[in-house]
Amino acid sequence: MLARVIESLGIPTVTVTMVPDLAQKFRLSRIVGVEFPFGHSFGTPHNDALMLKVARGAVQALAEAGEPGYRLDIDAEWPVPLEVAYKTWHPPKPSPIVERMLKARQQP
Repeated sequence: MLARVIESLGIPTVTVTMVPDLAQKFRLSRIVGVEFPFGHSFGTPHNDALMLKVARGAVQALAEAGEPGYRLDIDAEWPVPLEVAYKTWHPPKPSPIVERMLKARQQP
């Protein structure tokens, strides 16, 4: 949503996102899709090659996009199996809001 406001001021934007389908739904003008865990849209910390690949994709999207709705998916794999990565990033105890949501799902 912020990207649309910025675009309305004449400043081009590129959104790097893990949910490019949702970004397209909101009609963002330039979308770069990555299959990475949330919070790591440019890759793993200190992985300069992966971060550079995503950054180059964003610049490519900026250069190629002619009209709103442009999408470029980056062909890059997360360096660790995603199911392992998700488990290592989740805290041992869920936050209060997540705990409440999980309890609500279990109730009939």
